[in-house]
Amino acid sequence: MKLTAIIEREGDGYVSLCPELDIASQGDSIEEARDNLREALELFFEAASSEEVKQRLRGEIFVTQVEVAFG
Repeated sequence: MKLTAIIEREGDGYVSLCPELDIASQGDSIEEARDNLREALELFFEAASSEEVKQRLRGEIFVTQVEVAFG
């Protein structure tokens, strides 16, 4: 299953988020934050009932950029 991973710097590390399931993790590098998110997602799927997965899983997620005037 392919899911979205949004990763951003926070302080000295990185935070990763899967918006489809609203599950987050963190790491000292982008790769570690991504790998930790993957592990958190795998643990969720192992523990969650199919009903919980169905309730939490959002359909389509679009990640894009917008341009705005500033100043």
